Amino acid sequence: MKTRIKIDQVELAGYKAVLGLEKFIESTPLKRTHKDLIKIRASQINGCAFCIDMHTKEARKAGETEQRIYALNAWRDTLFFSEEERAILALTEEITLISNHVSDETYELAANLLDETYLAQVILSIITINVWNRIGIATALLPG
Repeated sequence: MKTRIKIDQVELAGYKAVLGLEKFIESTPLKRTHKDLIKIRASQINGCAFCIDMHTKEARKAGETEQRIYALNAWRDTLFFSEEERAILALTEEITLISNHVSDETYELAANLLDETYLAQVILSIITINVWNRIGIATALLPG
């Protein structure tokens, strides 16, 4: 397998627009743990090997445990994640699998646990990693 088109070289303005959204997310007060969980879980669902590799390394460097990273795809069946993290993970899954829509139950749970600004930032973070996953998969970015 080899990497396909290099969007950052061919269409720099479009790439910079996506990068601008990423920079915005990084500037928000979203907890590092929340950002990492969102990025890893969405990337697992989408099957983006490049992003899984990158974001699990970043999460480890930021102090995330191996146990939680390994259990992330089965988060519902563990006690490793807080109520707030569970709400964010549920929202991440439903936004990533958007054809099933975001249920009122999932949205209301997140809205009850997070203030409005934080919820907006979580949603934008989920959307942003999904854009990166699609770039990574469409262009066959290789982890490493």
